Amino acid sequence: MLRDITIGQHFPGNSVVHNCDPRLKLVATIGYVVVLYCCGNAVGVALAILLLGILYRISTVPLRMILKSLKPIVPILIFTAVINVLFMTGETPLVHFWVFTIYPEGITFAILMAVRILALIAGTSLLTYTTSPTVLTDAIESLLRPLSKLHVPVHEFAIIMTIALRFIPTLVDETEKIMNAQKARGAQLDTGKFTQRLKALVPILIPLFISAFRRADELAMAMECRCYRGGDGRTRLKVLKFDRQDFLCLGFCVVTFGIILATRWFFPLIG
Repeated sequence: MLRDITIGQHFPGNSVVHNCDPRLKLVATIGYVVVLYCCGNAVGVALAILLLGILYRISTVPLRMILKSLKPIVPILIFTAVINVLFMTGETPLVHFWVFTIYPEGITFAILMAVRILALIAGTSLLTYTTSPTVLTDAIESLLRPLSKLHVPVHEFAIIMTIALRFIPTLVDETEKIMNAQKARGAQLDTGKFTQRLKALVPILIPLFISAFRRADELAMAMECRCYRGGDGRTRLKVLKFDRQDFLCLGFCVVTFGIILATRWFFPLIG
Protein backbone atom coordinates (compact mmCIF):
# COMPACT_ATOMS: atom_id res chain seq x y z
CA MET A 1 0.00 0.00 0.00
CA LEU A 2 2.84 2.41 0.76
CA ARG A 3 4.21 1.94 -2.74
CA ASP A 4 0.88 3.26 -4.06
CA ILE A 5 1.40 6.72 -2.55
CA THR A 6 2.63 8.88 -5.42
CA ILE A 7 2.04 12.34 -3.91
CA GLY A 8 5.04 14.59 -4.46
CA GLN A 9 6.55 12.57 -7.31
CA HIS A 10 7.57 14.39 -10.47
CA PHE A 11 7.75 12.86 -13.95
CA PRO A 12 9.89 14.97 -16.30
CA GLY A 13 8.56 15.52 -19.77
CA ASN A 14 8.33 17.95 -22.66
CA SER A 15 4.57 18.07 -23.16
CA VAL A 16 2.39 21.17 -23.28
CA VAL A 17 1.25 20.51 -19.73
CA HIS A 18 4.85 20.23 -18.49
CA ASN A 19 5.89 23.44 -20.23
CA CYS A 20 2.98 25.56 -19.00
CA ASP A 21 3.71 28.31 -16.51
CA PRO A 22 3.55 26.76 -13.00
CA ARG A 23 1.46 29.68 -11.73
CA LEU A 24 -1.14 28.93 -14.39
CA LYS A 25 -1.14 25.24 -13.47
CA LEU A 26 -1.53 26.02 -9.78
CA VAL A 27 -4.43 28.42 -10.34
CA ALA A 28 -6.01 26.05 -12.88
CA THR A 29 -5.80 23.18 -10.36
CA ILE A 30 -7.59 25.27 -7.73
CA GLY A 31 -10.16 26.30 -10.33
CA TYR A 32 -10.67 22.67 -11.35
CA VAL A 33 -11.39 21.68 -7.74
CA VAL A 34 -13.91 24.52 -7.38
CA VAL A 35 -15.60 23.71 -10.69
CA LEU A 36 -15.71 20.01 -9.86
CA TYR A 37 -17.73 20.64 -6.70
CA CYS A 38 -19.87 23.45 -8.11
CA CYS A 39 -21.26 21.30 -10.92
CA GLY A 40 -23.86 19.24 -9.10
CA ASN A 41 -24.91 17.01 -11.98
CA ALA A 42 -23.59 13.93 -13.74
CA VAL A 43 -23.02 15.75 -17.05
CA GLY A 44 -20.77 18.37 -15.45
CA VAL A 45 -18.74 15.75 -13.59
CA ALA A 46 -18.42 13.70 -16.79
CA LEU A 47 -17.09 16.76 -18.66
CA ALA A 48 -14.62 17.46 -15.84
CA ILE A 49 -13.34 13.88 -16.02
CA LEU A 50 -13.12 14.12 -19.82
CA LEU A 51 -11.03 17.29 -19.47
CA LEU A 52 -8.78 15.56 -16.95
CA GLY A 53 -8.36 12.57 -19.26
CA ILE A 54 -7.32 14.83 -22.14
CA LEU A 55 -4.74 16.59 -19.96
CA TYR A 56 -3.30 13.28 -18.76
CA ARG A 57 -3.15 12.08 -22.35
CA ILE A 58 -1.26 15.21 -23.39
CA SER A 59 1.11 15.01 -20.42
CA THR A 60 1.99 11.35 -21.23
CA VAL A 61 1.92 10.42 -17.52
CA PRO A 62 1.62 6.59 -17.30
CA LEU A 63 -1.85 5.28 -16.56
CA ARG A 64 -0.48 2.94 -13.89
CA MET A 65 0.71 5.94 -11.87
CA ILE A 66 -2.79 7.41 -11.93
CA LEU A 67 -4.27 4.15 -10.71
CA LYS A 68 -1.62 3.89 -7.98
CA SER A 69 -2.46 7.37 -6.74
CA LEU A 70 -6.15 6.43 -6.48
CA LYS A 71 -5.70 3.05 -4.80
CA PRO A 72 -4.97 4.31 -1.24
CA ILE A 73 -8.25 6.26 -1.06
CA VAL A 74 -10.48 3.30 -1.93
CA PRO A 75 -11.35 2.61 1.77
CA ILE A 76 -12.32 6.27 2.20
CA LEU A 77 -14.51 6.09 -0.90
CA ILE A 78 -16.27 2.97 0.34
CA PHE A 79 -16.89 4.50 3.78
CA THR A 80 -18.22 7.75 2.27
CA ALA A 81 -20.47 5.89 -0.15
CA VAL A 82 -21.95 3.70 2.60
CA ILE A 83 -22.68 6.73 4.80
CA ASN A 84 -24.43 8.55 1.94
CA VAL A 85 -26.46 5.49 0.97
CA LEU A 86 -27.64 4.75 4.51
CA PHE A 87 -28.40 8.24 5.79
CA MET A 88 -29.45 10.31 2.77
CA THR A 89 -33.22 10.63 2.34
CA GLY A 90 -35.34 10.97 -0.76
CA GLU A 91 -38.91 10.74 -2.02
CA THR A 92 -39.51 7.07 -2.81
CA PRO A 93 -37.86 4.36 -0.64
CA LEU A 94 -36.02 1.67 -2.53
CA VAL A 95 -35.06 -0.80 0.21
CA HIS A 96 -35.81 -0.89 3.94
CA PHE A 97 -33.96 -3.07 6.43
CA TRP A 98 -33.52 -2.81 10.20
CA VAL A 99 -33.46 0.95 10.98
CA PHE A 100 -32.16 2.03 7.58
CA THR A 101 -34.06 3.09 4.49
CA ILE A 102 -32.21 3.33 1.19
CA TYR A 103 -33.40 5.81 -1.43
CA PRO A 104 -32.39 6.05 -5.09
CA GLU A 105 -31.22 9.62 -4.46
CA GLY A 106 -28.78 8.33 -1.85
CA ILE A 107 -27.27 5.79 -4.23
CA THR A 108 -26.97 8.36 -7.02
CA PHE A 109 -25.37 10.93 -4.73
CA ALA A 110 -22.95 8.34 -3.29
CA ILE A 111 -21.74 7.41 -6.78
CA LEU A 112 -21.40 11.07 -7.76
CA MET A 113 -19.46 11.89 -4.59
CA ALA A 114 -17.08 8.92 -5.09
CA VAL A 115 -16.39 9.96 -8.68
CA ARG A 116 -15.80 13.54 -7.54
CA ILE A 117 -13.22 12.45 -4.98
CA LEU A 118 -11.43 10.30 -7.57
CA ALA A 119 -11.35 13.20 -10.01
CA LEU A 120 -10.14 15.52 -7.25
CA ILE A 121 -7.18 13.30 -6.34
CA ALA A 122 -6.28 12.68 -9.98
CA GLY A 123 -6.52 16.39 -10.80
CA THR A 124 -4.30 17.57 -7.96
CA SER A 125 -1.82 14.76 -8.64
CA LEU A 126 -1.39 16.03 -12.21
CA LEU A 127 0.07 19.25 -10.79
CA THR A 128 2.89 17.48 -8.92
CA TYR A 129 3.43 14.95 -11.73
CA THR A 130 4.18 17.70 -14.26
CA THR A 131 5.80 20.36 -12.02
CA SER A 132 9.13 20.03 -10.25
CA PRO A 133 9.30 21.07 -6.56
CA THR A 134 11.68 23.95 -7.32
CA VAL A 135 9.42 25.43 -9.96
CA LEU A 136 6.38 24.90 -7.76
CA THR A 137 8.09 26.87 -4.98
CA ASP A 138 8.67 29.79 -7.35
CA ALA A 139 5.03 29.67 -8.46
CA ILE A 140 3.66 29.71 -4.90
CA GLU A 141 5.99 32.54 -3.92
CA SER A 142 5.05 34.55 -7.01
CA LEU A 143 1.31 34.18 -6.41
CA LEU A 144 1.59 35.06 -2.72
CA ARG A 145 4.01 37.94 -3.22
CA PRO A 146 1.36 40.66 -2.56
CA LEU A 147 1.08 39.31 1.00
CA SER A 148 4.71 40.24 1.63
CA LYS A 149 3.57 43.86 1.95
CA LEU A 150 1.69 42.73 5.05
CA HIS A 151 4.95 41.28 6.44
CA VAL A 152 3.88 37.70 5.67
CA PRO A 153 6.97 35.43 5.18
CA VAL A 154 5.92 34.35 1.71
CA HIS A 155 9.23 32.79 0.65
CA GLU A 156 9.57 30.78 3.86
CA PHE A 157 5.98 29.58 3.56
CA ALA A 158 6.54 28.46 -0.05
CA ILE A 159 9.79 26.66 0.72
CA ILE A 160 8.24 24.85 3.71
CA MET A 161 5.31 23.61 1.60
CA THR A 162 7.59 22.42 -1.18
CA ILE A 163 10.03 20.64 1.15
CA ALA A 164 7.11 18.88 2.87
CA LEU A 165 5.72 17.80 -0.50
CA ARG A 166 9.13 16.70 -1.73
CA PHE A 167 9.84 14.52 1.30
CA ILE A 168 6.59 12.55 1.16
CA PRO A 169 8.03 9.89 -1.24
CA THR A 170 11.23 9.78 0.83
CA LEU A 171 9.36 9.13 4.07
CA VAL A 172 7.19 6.52 2.37
CA ASP A 173 10.28 4.61 1.23
CA GLU A 174 11.81 4.94 4.68
CA THR A 175 8.63 3.61 6.31
CA GLU A 176 8.58 0.60 4.00
CA LYS A 177 12.23 -0.20 4.78
CA ILE A 178 11.57 -0.03 8.53
CA MET A 179 8.49 -2.25 8.22
CA ASN A 180 10.39 -4.85 6.21
CA ALA A 181 13.20 -4.79 8.77
CA GLN A 182 10.73 -5.30 11.63
CA LYS A 183 9.00 -8.15 9.78
CA ALA A 184 12.38 -9.81 9.23
CA ARG A 185 12.82 -9.71 13.02
CA GLY A 186 9.49 -11.48 13.53
CA ALA A 187 7.18 -8.52 14.13
CA GLN A 188 3.50 -9.25 13.40
CA LEU A 189 2.26 -6.06 11.72
CA ASP A 190 -0.66 -7.44 9.70
CA THR A 191 -2.19 -9.90 12.15
CA GLY A 192 -3.71 -9.81 15.63
CA LYS A 193 -6.26 -7.58 17.29
CA PHE A 194 -6.56 -3.86 16.69
CA THR A 195 -4.76 -2.99 19.95
CA GLN A 196 -1.96 -5.40 19.09
CA ARG A 197 -1.51 -3.76 15.68
CA LEU A 198 -1.31 -0.34 17.34
CA LYS A 199 1.39 -1.57 19.71
CA ALA A 200 3.26 -3.06 16.75
CA LEU A 201 3.43 0.40 15.17
CA VAL A 202 5.61 1.76 17.99
CA PRO A 203 8.82 0.07 16.69
CA ILE A 204 8.04 1.68 13.31
CA LEU A 205 7.11 5.20 14.36
CA ILE A 206 10.11 5.77 16.64
CA PRO A 207 12.78 4.98 13.98
CA LEU A 208 10.72 6.93 11.43
CA PHE A 209 10.65 10.06 13.61
CA ILE A 210 14.38 9.74 14.31
CA SER A 211 15.08 9.39 10.59
CA ALA A 212 12.85 12.38 9.75
CA PHE A 213 14.61 14.61 12.29
CA ARG A 214 18.01 13.42 11.04
CA ARG A 215 17.08 14.26 7.45
CA ALA A 216 15.76 17.66 8.53
CA ASP A 217 19.03 18.39 10.34
CA GLU A 218 21.06 17.33 7.30
CA LEU A 219 18.92 19.49 5.03
CA ALA A 220 19.32 22.51 7.31
CA MET A 221 23.09 21.98 7.44
CA ALA A 222 23.27 21.70 3.65
CA MET A 223 21.26 24.93 3.21
CA GLU A 224 23.54 26.76 5.64
CA CYS A 225 26.66 25.49 3.87
CA ARG A 226 25.27 26.94 0.64
CA CYS A 227 24.73 30.31 2.36
CA TYR A 228 20.96 30.13 2.13
CA ARG A 229 19.47 33.23 3.78
CA GLY A 230 15.86 33.25 2.61
CA GLY A 231 14.29 35.13 -0.27
CA ASP A 232 15.86 38.58 0.28
CA GLY A 233 18.00 39.46 -2.73
CA ARG A 234 17.75 35.95 -4.11
CA THR A 235 17.98 35.57 -7.89
CA ARG A 236 16.68 32.74 -10.06
CA LEU A 237 18.15 30.90 -13.00
CA LYS A 238 14.76 30.76 -14.73
CA VAL A 239 12.42 33.72 -14.32
CA LEU A 240 8.72 32.89 -14.63
CA LYS A 241 7.14 34.62 -17.59
CA PHE A 242 3.88 34.14 -19.48
CA ASP A 243 4.21 33.46 -23.20
CA ARG A 244 1.79 32.85 -26.05
CA GLN A 245 1.31 29.18 -25.17
CA ASP A 246 0.38 30.08 -21.59
CA PHE A 247 -2.25 32.58 -22.74
CA LEU A 248 -3.74 29.95 -25.05
CA CYS A 249 -3.86 27.44 -22.19
CA LEU A 250 -5.46 30.07 -19.95
CA GLY A 251 -8.16 30.70 -22.54
CA PHE A 252 -8.74 26.96 -22.91
CA CYS A 253 -9.17 26.57 -19.14
CA VAL A 254 -11.57 29.51 -18.90
CA VAL A 255 -13.74 28.20 -21.75
CA THR A 256 -13.85 24.60 -20.51
CA PHE A 257 -14.52 25.62 -16.91
CA GLY A 258 -17.30 27.90 -18.11
CA ILE A 259 -18.90 25.07 -20.12
CA ILE A 260 -18.75 22.73 -17.11
CA LEU A 261 -20.31 25.35 -14.82
CA ALA A 262 -23.02 26.09 -17.41
CA THR A 263 -24.33 22.54 -17.05
CA ARG A 264 -25.88 23.61 -13.71
CA TRP A 265 -28.51 25.59 -15.60
CA PHE A 266 -29.23 23.02 -18.32
CA PHE A 267 -29.23 19.72 -16.45
CA PRO A 268 -30.87 18.70 -13.14
CA LEU A 269 -28.75 18.82 -10.00
CA ILE A 270 -28.18 15.70 -7.88
CA GLY A 271 -28.58 15.78 -4.11
